[in-house]
Amino acid sequence: MEPHGYPLLFSVFLFIFLATSPAASDLHNIPHQIHPLRPRSGAHGHEVPGLSCLSWRLGVETHNLIGWKTVPEQCEKYVGHYMLGRQYRDDSKAVVDEAWLYAQSLKLAGDGKEIWVFDVDETTLSNLPYYAKHGFGTKPYDPRMFSSWVMEQKAPALPESLKLYKKLLSLGLKVVFLTGRAEDQRNVTAANLNDVGFHTWEKLILKESYYSGKTAVAYKSSERKRLEENNGYRIIGNIGDQWSDIIGTNSGNRTFKLPDPLYYIS
Repeated sequence: MEPHGYPLLFSVFLFIFLATSPAASDLHNIPHQIHPLRPRSGAHGHEVPGLSCLSWRLGVETHNLIGWKTVPEQCEKYVGHYMLGRQYRDDSKAVVDEAWLYAQSLKLAGDGKEIWVFDVDETTLSNLPYYAKHGFGTKPYDPRMFSSWVMEQKAPALPESLKLYKKLLSLGLKVVFLTGRAEDQRNVTAANLNDVGFHTWEKLILKESYYSGKTAVAYKSSERKRLEENNGYRIIGNIGDQWSDIIGTNSGNRTFKLPDPLYYIS
């Protein structure tokens, strides 16, 4: 090739690289987008001095990092980029696809006592609009601010979970929502679920005041035990974004963990 052809070759190479890089592809439209994507300067870098944010997220998802209060400040842009981009959706789909394969393999009794437990926040309802406005996990949890967001009744569905929910209903399974939201948020939570496509459920369980001071693991274990021992249900499957949704007692025949590096609930 003649020397004057190199600038053209470089331009073509640069265009292909940028068009196919994760940073560029994540800014393309994602089907059933949870929240409008926007460029976040420097958000795609995985490495910051002394800390790999990608490795930090792996530690969170594998439950090797526990008891943390906030996302490391250096990783806010990385977490924001992940949550607003395609990878979060792809990871969610991978979990849901496995859950559906499992559900299809079951021989159901069809007696109306087989249930699937869903968590709510970051499992069925997504709070990404809230976090996009207030920061991706680097600020301590503000219960009053988050409660105000809940009362707006604007949380969108996590599309992958909505698809799983509909498929499970088609099998004849019944759905129970078990959430850490307070009992006084029952009406707005039920309305929000209904608004985004979760129209049918067996029970919607919210946290009563007598669980105040107890961990999510203790609360959810107790409520699942009540479902099985007092109501005669059999928990076929259980899905949530926090480890505290799926560990403890009476967790079900099989559990599924959705990604969530935004916060940790013990």
